[in-house]
Amino acid sequence: MLKKLLKLFLKLFVFIAILFGLFLASIYYGAFGYLFTKTELKEFKNESASLVYSEDKELIGKFFDENRTNISYDQLPKSVINALVATEDARFFKHGGIDTQSLFRVLIKTVILKHKNSGGGSTISQQLAKNMYGRNDYGLLSMPVNKTKEMILANRLEDIYSKNEVLAMYLNTIPFGENVYGIESASRRYFNKSVESLKIEEAAVLIGMLKANTYYNPRRYPENAVKRRNVVLGQMYKYDYVTKKEKDSLQSLSLQMDYSNLESEGPANYFMVQVNKEAEKILKEIELRNDAIFDLKTSGLVIETTLNAKLQDYALQAYKSHLGKMQKRLQRRYKTLWGRKYLKKLIDKEIKKLKITKEIDKKQKRELFSWDGFIIDSISVRDSLQYDLTLLHAGFFALDPNNGAVKSWVGGIDYRTHPYDQIYAQRQIASTFKPILYAAAIQNGTLPCDYLSNDSIVFTDYDNWMPQNYNKSIGGSYSVAASLAKSMNIPTVNLFLQTPFEVVENTWKNLGFSQELINSPASSLGTANASIYELAIAYSTFANGGSKIEPQIIKSIRTSDGKILYKNKFIQSSDEVITKETSQMMNEMLQKVMREGTGSSMKSVYGVNLPLAGKTGTSQDYADAWFVTYNPNLVIVTRVGASMPTIHFASGLNGAGSTLAMPLVAKTLQKVQKNSKLKEMYFTAFPKLQEESEVFFDCDDFIEDSDFEKFFEAIFNNPETTTDKASKKAKRKTKKKKSFFKRLFGKKD
Repeated sequence: MLKKLLKLFLKLFVFIAILFGLFLASIYYGAFGYLFTKTELKEFKNESASLVYSEDKELIGKFFDENRTNISYDQLPKSVINALVATEDARFFKHGGIDTQSLFRVLIKTVILKHKNSGGGSTISQQLAKNMYGRNDYGLLSMPVNKTKEMILANRLEDIYSKNEVLAMYLNTIPFGENVYGIESASRRYFNKSVESLKIEEAAVLIGMLKANTYYNPRRYPENAVKRRNVVLGQMYKYDYVTKKEKDSLQSLSLQMDYSNLESEGPANYFMVQVNKEAEKILKEIELRNDAIFDLKTSGLVIETTLNAKLQDYALQAYKSHLGKMQKRLQRRYKTLWGRKYLKKLIDKEIKKLKITKEIDKKQKRELFSWDGFIIDSISVRDSLQYDLTLLHAGFFALDPNNGAVKSWVGGIDYRTHPYDQIYAQRQIASTFKPILYAAAIQNGTLPCDYLSNDSIVFTDYDNWMPQNYNKSIGGSYSVAASLAKSMNIPTVNLFLQTPFEVVENTWKNLGFSQELINSPASSLGTANASIYELAIAYSTFANGGSKIEPQIIKSIRTSDGKILYKNKFIQSSDEVITKETSQMMNEMLQKVMREGTGSSMKSVYGVNLPLAGKTGTSQDYADAWFVTYNPNLVIVTRVGASMPTIHFASGLNGAGSTLAMPLVAKTLQKVQKNSKLKEMYFTAFPKLQEESEVFFDCDDFIEDSDFEKFFEAIFNNPETTTDKASKKAKRKTKKKKSFFKRLFGKKD
C-alpha cells in the first residue's frame, strides 16, 4: 500500500514538475508576452525630466511626462543604500537576482501558514523589472506569470549590470506618489534638496514610502510617515547599519519636511512658460540641422537660463510684503456699502453680457488666492467673482539692457490660480510714456534747458479738454529737464505740440511698441497702451546708448552627459534707435527724476542709494500704477492694478505709481543693495556727461511770470481757448522767455 502511495506521489510530482516546466517554458518563449533580451535591457533608458536652472545654478523648474531625474550610484549617500537594502532586500548582495531563501519563506509562512506579515519574496532586482515594464493582466494566472517573468528578467539584469548599477536603476524608477519618480525627484519634492544631501532620517522617510507611497506620504500623512520611518531605522539597526544609540536618537526626532512643488509653486512658473516655448523652438532647429530628435519632456536635458534666482526671490518677497498690505486696503474700499453696491452692479452687467444665469448664487467649495495662504470656502460664483475682481495683479520684469538677458520675470500673483501673464498685458502706460516723447523731442533738436509753458490750455477741438498738473499748479515755465523730473502735464502737452507728430510716432514704433499712437494732445500724457515687456525694451535703449535689444531667456541647452546642443552668443544689436547723445541726455534727465522728482522716495523713504534713472506713471483714475527704473546694467519695469480698470484706489495716496508700484522695486533693491555680489554685478555708475554737454543742464528748473505779466495774461489769455493758440504758445523753446510785451503785442521790448 505504501509502495503504491509512493508511486502515486512520484507520478504526481513528475506530472506537476512537467506542468511547471511547461509553464516556465511557455513564459520563457513568449506565450504570455514578449520577454526583453539582455541587449534590450542594456539599452533601457528611463524617461527623464529636463531640468531648468537659473544663471546662479538654482533649479527653478522641470519639463516632464514623468517627474524623474536620473542619477548615478556615486550620487547616492550610504544612508539611502543601507535603508533600502535593510528594508527591501537584506540578502541583496548575496543572491543573483532571485533569493531562494526568501521564496521558501514566502511559500511556507505566507502561502501555507497564512502569515500576512512574513514579508515578500521579491528582490530589488525583481522589483526593478516590474518598475521597468509594469505588469499585465492574465486573469487567474496574473500573479504567477508576472512573478515568473520578473524572476527571469531579474536574472538577466544581474548578468549585465553590477549590483551598484541595479541599485541606482531601481532608485531611479520607483514611484513616490504625486507623479514623482525616482529618489532624486522625491528628495527635491519632500525635502527641497538633492539626494546627496539627505540626512539618515530623511532617507528613511523616503525609503519607507516604497511600501505605500500614498499612505506614507509625509505631507499628507505625517504620523504614518514617522511610524514607517522608525520601522526602516529599526531594520537598519537590525542589519548593523546604525548603532542602537543612533537608532533611538533618530527615532525620537520629529518630522522636518521642506516641501517644494516646482510645478505648482515654483519660483518662476510664468517664466517657465516662456522657457518651454523657446526651448521647443531651439530643439526643432537642432532637429532640422542635425537630424537628431530631443524630446523636452523625456530626454533629460539641462537648460541654463538667464534668470537670476536671488533677484527673483527678492522680487517675490517684495510681492508678498507690499501687495499683501495694499490688497487689504483695496478690499476694504470695496467692502463698504458703496463698494458692495458698485461691485454688484458691475458683476450683474458682466453676467448679463455673458448670459450666465444658471446657479450663479449657488454655493460650493472653491479655492481662493490670498497672501496669507489659500482659502477654501463655500462660496457662490457671484461672490467668487466679487472677490477675484478686487485682487491686485502685478508684473515685475528685469533684464540686462546690453544683451537682453532676462534676470527676473514675475508674471503675476499666483500662476496656478491666475496664469495670465501680466508681463504681456496691454494697459494704459500713463507718464511712463513721457520719456519716449522727450527722447523724440531731443532727437528733433530740443534741449534739456529749453523752457515749456505751464499756462492753462483748453482744447476746444477735443471736447474742451484741459490738461492739469498733478499738483494743480499753473503759470510760469519749466525747463524740459524739470518738466520730465516733476512729471508736469501741461509743459509735456506743449512739448508734444511743438514736436512733429511723425517724429514722435516713428520713435514710438522704432522703440518696439505694437499699439497705434493717436495724434491727439492727450497722447502726450500716456493714453496709449503698451506692455511691461515693450516698455522694458524701450527703456533699455536709453540705458545702452541707443540700441534696440531683444529679450533673451536661454543661455544653453545640453544633454544629461554634458554635450552642448545650444549656446547663446548674446550678440548685441547694432540697430540704433536713438543717438548716443540723446540716450545720454535722457539718462541725465531720468536720474533727475530719481533725485528730485517723482522717484525721490526710492532714496528718502526706502534708503536705496544705488545709481538709478527712472519714471513713475499713474493712469487715469488710478487704474494702473507703473514704475520703471534702470542702470547701465539692469532695467526693471513693474505695473500694479486690478484685472479691470474700473476697480482701483480712490486717490494717489494708495494708487499712484510712487506708492503702489515703486515699493515693489524698492523692497527688491533694498535686498540687492545688501548683497555685494548682485550690487557689483548690476549697479555700476552712469557715465559722466562730457563737459560740452553739461551746459545743456545748467539752468533753473522754473521761471515765474512777473506780476504785471500775470495781470495782463489773466485779462487776455485765461485760459487759451483754441488748439491753435495752444500750439503757438507751445513753440516757445528758448532758454530765456520772450518778454510779456513781445508776446502780447508782437513788438520788441
